[in-house]
Amino acid sequence: MDIKQLRRLYDTSDCNIKWAKHCLERMQERDISINDVESCLQTGEIIEDYPDDFPHPSCLIFGYTEENRILHIVVGSNGDTIFFITAYYPNTNKFKTDLKARKGQ
Repeated sequence: MDIKQLRRLYDTSDCNIKWAKHCLERMQERDISINDVESCLQTGEIIEDYPDDFPHPSCLIFGYTEENRILHIVVGSNGDTIFFITAYYPNTNKFKTDLKARKGQ
């Protein structure tokens, strides 16, 4: 996936945006707003790519909230629709200190 293509798609007026129920539930639990997720997409970089994900390719994006907190979002796309799959604040339990690379990789 390409972050610039995702941003262009997201900014297109006829883009379909789908929010997974899981994503919305986790956002509420973690006090993450839709604006935070949008900011992450706009400021972020793809740190993991999942081209074989089903039903659509997806990726993990490292970016920042409006308050400049590091946020991870998982986003999928079929070229016409963006699927927001989950969002979370990363920690060093699973990620190295840069919060970009997973431990053990």
